[in-house]
Amino acid sequence: MSAVAVLGGGVLSGCGAPDTGTDAKTVTVFAAASLKQVFTRLGAEYEAAHPGTKVRFSFAGSSDLAAQLNQGAPADVFASADNANMDKVVRTGRITDTPTTFATNTLTIVTPPGNPKNVASLADLSKPGVQLVVCAPQVPCGAATRKVTAAAGVTIAPVSEESSVSDVLAKVTSGQADAGLVYVTDAAGAGAKVTTVPFQESMSAVNTYPIAVVADSPDSASAREFLRLVTGPEGRKVLAEAGFGAP
Repeated sequence: MSAVAVLGGGVLSGCGAPDTGTDAKTVTVFAAASLKQVFTRLGAEYEAAHPGTKVRFSFAGSSDLAAQLNQGAPADVFASADNANMDKVVRTGRITDTPTTFATNTLTIVTPPGNPKNVASLADLSKPGVQLVVCAPQVPCGAATRKVTAAAGVTIAPVSEESSVSDVLAKVTSGQADAGLVYVTDAAGAGAKVTTVPFQESMSAVNTYPIAVVADSPDSASAREFLRLVTGPEGRKVLAEAGFGAP
């Protein structure tokens, strides 16, 4: 059974039925914060198909998860929101398999409901009086933010740089910011809690999501089964419903 730890920067949560006894298995999945809704659903499906097995997740910014893995944190699967942070883990040897690309994502602008500051474009994020929140540069959504703003020639001055895309969304939905740059999937998941403002320049930074089994996984067979669920027909269906693009 895999060891499970509550790690800084991550939220560890189980889904589905409780342990059935000493023979119960645990598959520990480190996954980018933007995957929380989709992976929670897929985890429940995995548990239903594998009685006696629990899937536990640590959701956080990909850079935080990569750092935790490289410091020896126990895990079975890693799903990153970009190749750069996956590569960091590959370079240390914690992952020896070739990662599999399973989804893509792009940025969009979100504002509080009704868009009080009338943000209509990427350039509007630089207007005086617009309190903007973005991801920190080391996080995939932050790297994408830098890329799209540079390509568009837009200079922004965010009031806060967050460690995950879910933190950016929370700042906007709680009314602490006038606008934020998040993934289209996070905006869709927030529903009526935000107003979404698409912008054409987002296509200049398409994030690619890779997934791989951790080399020292105590149960690599179960880990590979979860990976196959994510990359297979059911995983593609759930990801598409959430707004993720095909790999």
